[in-house]
Amino acid sequence: MSSKTQVFFTGATGYLGGSVIDRLLKHPTFATSEITALVRKADKAAALESLGIKTVLGSNDDHALLEKQASLSDVVFSLANADDAEANDAILRGLKKRYEATGKPPILIHTNGTAIVMDDVKGAYGAKTVWDDTDVAKLDTIPDTQLHRNVDVPILNADKEGYLKAYFVCPSTVYGVPSGKLVDLGIQHTRSIQIPMLIGISVARKRAGYVGQGLNIWPAIHIDDNADVFIVLYDAALEGKAGHGREGTYFVENGHYVVKDVSVKIGEALRDLGVSETAEPNAFTEEDFKRNPGLGLMGTNCSVRATRARALGWKPKHPVEELYESIRADVEWHLKNVASA
Repeated sequence: MSSKTQVFFTGATGYLGGSVIDRLLKHPTFATSEITALVRKADKAAALESLGIKTVLGSNDDHALLEKQASLSDVVFSLANADDAEANDAILRGLKKRYEATGKPPILIHTNGTAIVMDDVKGAYGAKTVWDDTDVAKLDTIPDTQLHRNVDVPILNADKEGYLKAYFVCPSTVYGVPSGKLVDLGIQHTRSIQIPMLIGISVARKRAGYVGQGLNIWPAIHIDDNADVFIVLYDAALEGKAGHGREGTYFVENGHYVVKDVSVKIGEALRDLGVSETAEPNAFTEEDFKRNPGLGLMGTNCSVRATRARALGWKPKHPVEELYESIRADVEWHLKNVASA
């Protein structure tokens, strides 16, 4: 058996995961670790292996493979899918085997999102509740029906049983263009989800829009600051200095934005680039909702405070104002790479 720390990573070439991998490549523990990434495509596997990352070909649907790799691992980074209960169960089975073989609880760093505390106000008003990740009693009240809880609850139970130590990283609206070795090799996804979705819908209707009155708010985080949380938490988890299980929720934010303000920036870009006759956004229509099933999420509220990560020494560098500044470039990218395709 290798004396190196065995690390298994899912979502390694994703928007979030690729930036974490890039940091692990430069991490002081890289020489004493053996990182294995689950990859779907052989060309991406070859690229990762050129960087010193071992790979296994497969996907989240390969449950036997997930279980096997987890059973061989001291640490699992789960960044592929926050809602895939079957894949998560396979990882938990594997980690339980690892514990039974070694007597030491392995580490699971699982990615979900601040959507676990969002509420649907349909854009009518800003958040009236701020969720602090140190308020364990309040976090305990999150309903099991909330987004991501189908995966989170079994992980919490596993931590309670004692066969693993679970850490939940909860990114908010992630923005920015990643950089690093995986981007240079062309194997990392470089676009986020929420704001690009809003841009895509706005381009299609030739006018920026929002849900209801657009007064709802969300936290935001730059892709680089988000990746840094994983590393700060990883260091603390290895040293046994980070809360886990019920004490292991780590929100990721550096300020909040009003959705309508983002829509205004989208509108200005659409006007300046000749897509829309007006910069002023308006409310999405019933037809917009029918054409875009996930659009309702843009009318939800979410307000959180990332106290735990900051207490571990995390220092975000990118203020939320940079989100607004990034909108025009995102619109230009969409027009060049999506709308023209």
